Amino acid sequence: MKLHILPARRQPLSRLLLLSGALGGAYCTAAHAQTQIALDRARLGNSTPLIVQIDPATVRDSERATAEAEEKAAGDGDRLDTSGNLLGNMWGARPWLYKHGISFDIQEVDEVWGNGTGGTPSGNDGASGSGTGPAYDGVTMPTLTVDTEKLFGLKGGLFNVSALQTRGRSISQDHLANFNPVSGFEADRSTRLFELWYQQSFLKGKLDVKIGQQDLDTEFLISDYASLYLNANFGWPMAPSVNLYGGGPSWPLSSPAIRIRYRPSEKFTFMFAAADDNPPGNRYNSTPIQQATGSTSGYNSDPTSQTYNGSNGTNFNMGTGALLITELQYALNPQPADMAHATTNPGLPGVYKLGGYYDTAKFADYRYNNLGQALGSPNDTTGIPRWDRGNWMVYGIIDQMLWRPSITSARSVGLFVRATGNSGDRNLISFAIDAGLNLKAPFKGRDNDTIGLGWGIGRASSGERQFDRNTALSAYTPVQGNENHLELTYQAQVTPWMVMQPDFQYVWNPSGGVPDYGVSYNRRVGNEAIFGLHSSITF
Repeated sequence: MKLHILPARRQPLSRLLLLSGALGGAYCTAAHAQTQIALDRARLGNSTPLIVQIDPATVRDSERATAEAEEKAAGDGDRLDTSGNLLGNMWGARPWLYKHGISFDIQEVDEVWGNGTGGTPSGNDGASGSGTGPAYDGVTMPTLTVDTEKLFGLKGGLFNVSALQTRGRSISQDHLANFNPVSGFEADRSTRLFELWYQQSFLKGKLDVKIGQQDLDTEFLISDYASLYLNANFGWPMAPSVNLYGGGPSWPLSSPAIRIRYRPSEKFTFMFAAADDNPPGNRYNSTPIQQATGSTSGYNSDPTSQTYNGSNGTNFNMGTGALLITELQYALNPQPADMAHATTNPGLPGVYKLGGYYDTAKFADYRYNNLGQALGSPNDTTGIPRWDRGNWMVYGIIDQMLWRPSITSARSVGLFVRATGNSGDRNLISFAIDAGLNLKAPFKGRDNDTIGLGWGIGRASSGERQFDRNTALSAYTPVQGNENHLELTYQAQVTPWMVMQPDFQYVWNPSGGVPDYGVSYNRRVGNEAIFGLHSSITF
């Protein structure tokens, strides 16, 4: 059966590019603050993917950014464009709510995955004895947003509440044994509150403050070009995902937080957030090294499980530690608000980001036990890791357009590079980097499509490698090193409300060459060739 890709009815981004001021341009002067997704899209001349796929919240934000641009392009900012919704105007309910400042969206993401080679056996899905086979995962996320100015006259106020219903199984957890899932949408099955926050803008949109239950990976550590890809590492990166408790306040978890964003000019943005570092509230046996030592205190087979503690999302944990994260952004050649009347070429745009975080909590040490003995060695009499105070990471991100035929063209080539680094004594990953090239509008008449090739590497920390040596059952037991992954993907807009994305990934040395415990301690998990099909629907 052939899949016929229908021409999308939405405006081509070449036209939206002419009116990038519909999103406020690169510099917002309105009282209503932009989302980070909309801001970056404007600064990069709408060359980012149509759908930003870090998590369902960024899918929603990118859909809204496109709809708002189309409303402005039509010359009516008060008219709600529902062409990108499967249910349209919902028999008049959506426009009526929108008139009063209330927006209701439902994002639906469904994926099928199959591993063709390598992997590790699992009995969890009925396929014991094989590391290959298919899997399905899905997410439904309803969101209610209130613009307080439209509702009762408070300028610059925005209230947001969203929920999650996740289902299916994680092929990564069952069969792949890699550092990061092959999909950023894999999650334990649950129905739960996701985000609950209020944002207030000041100084005509230059300053905004968000407070409440938040998912930080919609704003921090984002590479806009990398958001095309499905591998979770291209969203919230590998290092914080496996080093922080529960992966930190990132999809599918959120934490009580306060976020401050200040934009003194069109080129500079400063962001800071203070959040609880441990969304599920698990401490004991919640990091890989604690499970590796065989500790049974609070045993949990999935250290990042959001169903283990506070499974309904209302845990609001604030009793472990604080995650302090900051980011400085610089926009190179920010695009003019009115591209249609630009008299000179502004140059190829780019966004450069530097940031880092510090976590005040205690973390299990990979090198020493609680008595100062080498952890996992024959002299280790307790098998209980020592606790170390604090954790940190620094990062840098480059999103740079390399080529476009003209300033009004939808076609462009974009490059991204992101690197993270941190200490090796209390973390599983000490260094990671990802990079890739995107081609926007690769074919005539497909202005909203993007094809990309991305690569990433993550290195097991020195502490983890020493632990492997200490616990080796024989001279042939492998020691973890580097994991490499390659992804080739194509995001296609099938209809204004549906995007399909076929995807191929290849993973070398999953988890840096972790032993295949289902077969032999002396054999590594085999390299994996993974095929997937992703769909995103906006109801």
